[in-house]
Amino acid sequence: MLKNRYCYVAIFSYDDDGISIEFPDLPGCYPCADKEDTDMALKNAKEALGLHIWGMEQDNEEIPQPTTITSLHLEDNQIAVLIDVFMPPIRERINNKFVKKTLSLPAWLAAKADEYGVNCSKIFQNALMEYLDTHKQ
Repeated sequence: MLKNRYCYVAIFSYDDDGISIEFPDLPGCYPCADKEDTDMALKNAKEALGLHIWGMEQDNEEIPQPTTITSLHLEDNQIAVLIDVFMPPIRERINNKFVKKTLSLPAWLAAKADEYGVNCSKIFQNALMEYLDTHKQ
């Protein structure tokens, strides 16, 4: 069962060219922000953490236990920050985003649909959900 909330330590490194962020427990999750913009760094870290965790869930990867903040050894230009994410709205936003599909219709049918102001995307969605015997997730 998926957890709803995750909290991980992020290491913010303040350098001349900006703020780099590393999650020691999540290899490959490296957000960043402009120099001296800690608010944006926090926002980017939270977004990156949520997307990274979602990807791990989709790939059925084991979600690691977080490192304790007290076990870290930091450089002079680094600070440790706890970043937490609440996953249900992230999952819903990603799962319900629209993807573009090409649909082919005979010209006469497309013209008739245009004449009546038909929303073909909506009709297709409803028909596909009925065909698959499913509902909006």
